[in-house]
Amino acid sequence: MSDAALARSIADEAGALLRDIRARATCSDRELGQRGDREANLLIIDRLRAARPDDFILSEESLDDRARCAARRVWIIDPLDGTREYSERMDDWAVHIGLAIDGVPATGAVALPACGRTFATDDTAPLPALPSGRPRMVVSRTRVPEIATLVAEAIGADLVPMGSAGAKAMAVVAGDAEIYLHDGGQYEWDNCAPAAVAMAAGFHASRIDGSPLVYNCIDPLLPDLLICRPEWAAPVLAAIARLRPAQGPEQPQQS
Repeated sequence: MSDAALARSIADEAGALLRDIRARATCSDRELGQRGDREANLLIIDRLRAARPDDFILSEESLDDRARCAARRVWIIDPLDGTREYSERMDDWAVHIGLAIDGVPATGAVALPACGRTFATDDTAPLPALPSGRPRMVVSRTRVPEIATLVAEAIGADLVPMGSAGAKAMAVVAGDAEIYLHDGGQYEWDNCAPAAVAMAAGFHASRIDGSPLVYNCIDPLLPDLLICRPEWAAPVLAAIARLRPAQGPEQPQQS
């Protein structure tokens, strides 16, 4: 099985597990989120270790083995991206299965189980036609980065609140938005699989200063991200360069 097919298969299986857990749950929202994180993580780790025993794994829900830093191939996973949305019975949560090779997001799958969709690097659709009218920028439902508001005003974009990082990134890939701009703190597991899928489909993905996304770093903090249609990359990056406020210490925030 190819890496991409494996990523898709595991993402689908974890998504089905998470749907089943939520459908049968009688516990509190907090307990539901914790159970989903834990059980999906165990499933994904088991499947990857069985299929790719020589690869390393970096997961949001597991202790970090820093020996991964010397490895070429590292699976970077978020078993339940959008725990809040999942536990509150919303639809915009995701499963991320990404593979970084030599620090590059080479392969990935992002499942949106509540929506019945999985996006993967081995099954990309043609770039959707560029819509007319104002561009749509997906942002956090609860904490909109200041730079996103400023850039949206500068380029005439409409802000579209949404849940998990994976759901926002796949909204761009699916043609439901044109830009996903985040600043203020993410980790590698928040965006490795989404970035891999987006780039395989022909979209732009980078840091918000335009530099490449690099994975399998000693510190997995990866604080900002731009995923957008290629036509919007230059205007958005130019607006960021003009408008981005002076940066203080990076602090993780909801993705």
